[in-house]
Amino acid sequence: MGKGQLILEIFLPYRLSVVTNRISGALSRHYATRFGISIPEWRVIANLGRHPGLSANEVAERSAMDKVTVSRAVASLEEKGLLERVRDAGDKRRSRLSLSPKGQAVHGEIAPLALGFERDLLTALTEEEVAQLDVIINKLNAKMDSMAGS
Repeated sequence: MGKGQLILEIFLPYRLSVVTNRISGALSRHYATRFGISIPEWRVIANLGRHPGLSANEVAERSAMDKVTVSRAVASLEEKGLLERVRDAGDKRRSRLSLSPKGQAVHGEIAPLALGFERDLLTALTEEEVAQLDVIINKLNAKMDSMAGS
């Protein structure tokens, strides 16, 4: 094979994407059938469960989802009665999002499932490897931040 040839199976961005998609897909099977929500909808719920009052743009930034995906997820969650939208007092063009009581209940049921799934997944690693993974992810995110600023 030629030097500099792109081999997907060892290309880090590809490998990270594959493992992320596999993990998200497996986790979503736990809540998609039971709660009727998609992966993007869960990510919006999870963000608003932790940070109520975010705008859709802020959810997109925090979750690294594109604005169109977030907008569709927000509209769907609002239609399902899981999310409430309130116009920002300081900027009438912006809405603040929060979970409705029904959305809070869904979050309260899914969060323990997600945490249990994470615990089970991490049994593949030693405690030291979990700590190393955390350091590595933080380093990669910091590098991406610096590369985005270049």
